[in-house]
Amino acid sequence: QVLLVESGGGLVQAGGSLRLSCAASGRLFSSYAMGWFRQAPGKEREFVAHINYSGASTTCADSVKGRFTISRDNAKNTLYLQMNSLKLEDTAVYYCAAHPRAPWSVMSENAYEFWGQGTQVTVSS
Repeated sequence: QVLLVESGGGLVQAGGSLRLSCAASGRLFSSYAMGWFRQAPGKEREFVAHINYSGASTTCADSVKGRFTISRDNAKNTLYLQMNSLKLEDTAVYYCAAHPRAPWSVMSENAYEFWGQGTQVTVSS
């Protein structure tokens, strides 16, 4: 079992930056791949970024590529999402997720076994 707690969300103006954190409990964090997803009002939850267990490999959705960076600190059991050049359309609840499993793609929410409660990010004009 892994408990995930997101933090760092808030209200920011368009063009600004935020860094989200996801603190994980348990000794297995460093062995799990991790992901970030988001859900805007009235929309389905969508993939944002993925990182492998060591941090050596990352993938981002096209909509955030070049603006968002996923990273992790296994010594601190923490996952991060650095968000720069924020746009109005980035407004959503952001979730971290752990332990994607086959046969699903790491970009599918169905893959992930553990989820945090989410943190709200609101981008204003």
